[in-house]
Amino acid sequence: MDISVVIPLYNEEESLPELHAWIKRVMEQHRFSYEIIFVNDGSTDRSWEVIEHLGSENPEVHGIKFRRNYGKSPALFHGFERAEGDVVITMDADLQDSPDEIPELYRMITEDGYDLVSGYKQKRYDPLSKTIPTKLFNATARKVSGIHNLHDFNCGLKAYKKEVVKNIEVYGDMHRYIPYLAKNAGYRKIGEKVVHHQARKYGHTKFGLDRFVNGYLDLLSLWFLSTYGVQPMHVFGLVGTLMFIIGLVAAVCVGVLKLIALYNGGDYTLVTDSPYFYIALTMMILGTQLFVGGFVAELVSRNSQERNKYQVEKTV
Repeated sequence: MDISVVIPLYNEEESLPELHAWIKRVMEQHRFSYEIIFVNDGSTDRSWEVIEHLGSENPEVHGIKFRRNYGKSPALFHGFERAEGDVVITMDADLQDSPDEIPELYRMITEDGYDLVSGYKQKRYDPLSKTIPTKLFNATARKVSGIHNLHDFNCGLKAYKKEVVKNIEVYGDMHRYIPYLAKNAGYRKIGEKVVHHQARKYGHTKFGLDRFVNGYLDLLSLWFLSTYGVQPMHVFGLVGTLMFIIGLVAAVCVGVLKLIALYNGGDYTLVTDSPYFYIALTMMILGTQLFVGGFVAELVSRNSQERNKYQVEKTV
């Protein structure tokens, strides 16, 4: 099979028939063998009924239905698991991503040899309240990830080699950082294509401004995991050991100063009356806690088996 199109969705019943017809027209025009995988992320409207109807009339249409709303990353995770095409295309269901971009994305993967191609909505039809935070977010993501040629990490329209989606784990809200995940997995030929962005035709956006705050937190988590995730003891243990040693040296200095004062017959204060004693004690306690925390994190990182288990109600 040439192409798998994975489409996560939440309450998009109005756009699904039009999106399917558009994709089908493009695929038939270019004679691609393909499948469309709709992942219904706990929609409360008639989205699943529409998917079932499309699936009954079109053998290329498949569907996955979550029992509740988990988020875009879990939807992509299950879509990637099921995808069988040599090239996997992801796009949003709101008709803001154009299926007419699919042939060129496919060519860039199969002929130009890219592992991943991300869309870049150079001209956007979004309000300033969304575009300005998006620019700041993408600038930070480029700096942290080291992928300097991408302008739009969060664009839903992307193309992947099949082996890429089978070898990365998308969880939490990490769909924003799939290029970073791919890079960390060893897929470094990552390209970008300017794509057409359309104004939303039906409904309204499902994302609020809180996604930008969460996005920065996720980026920090991913940076830490990619740097120290396999061996968290390297950072927690190092910092904890340094703090413990500094605290121990400070406590010894407090004790030595008292002994010197006693030896010289001068005035002295009790060790427990010195603020430096409590600072040293706090440093030692924090150092010990960080060291133990690193040890526990090491155990957790080696035994995380349940992170990507979600309740699937039905499939088509």
